Amino acid sequence: MKKIGLLSDTHSHWDDRYEQYFKECDEIWHAGDFGSIEIADRLREIAPLRGVYGNIDGDVVRHEFPEVLRFRCEDVDVLMKHIGGYPGRYDRSVMWTIQYNTPQLFISGHSHIMKAMYDHKFHCLHINPGAAGLYGQQPVRTLVRFVIDGRDIKDLEVIELRVKS
Repeated sequence: MKKIGLLSDTHSHWDDRYEQYFKECDEIWHAGDFGSIEIADRLREIAPLRGVYGNIDGDVVRHEFPEVLRFRCEDVDVLMKHIGGYPGRYDRSVMWTIQYNTPQLFISGHSHIMKAMYDHKFHCLHINPGAAGLYGQQPVRTLVRFVIDGRDIKDLEVIELRVKS
């Protein structure tokens, strides 16, 4: 069983609450637009990190992280890409893979809108954690936590990062 912390679109912004919410996670996954390698370095201090680069990431981040990441976590086949779309509106760059080599879990970022939805056509769970950084027009910043236990993906939590008062 692994507890996963998931975020995206930090755009170089660090919030100490990332550590607060992810300190008990076994792994942290970042779905792109780190903004700077320092964000990755700080996340690695909390837990092992997996990630993909996003459209705003420069050469340093792109050298360290791939554009597309396919891996297994427990018994779950995971595909991650920053610009990937969502069920019914997948980006062309992942459509063939979703259709003919379907993962059990597809992670994307980019939209800054938190979505967790099951694709009944391809039998795949899609999660976009929304945006954890300050850049963009998202109404609320979000993080996601969930558990992978064997083939089961469960206990999904959406964490809203409101402005501190």
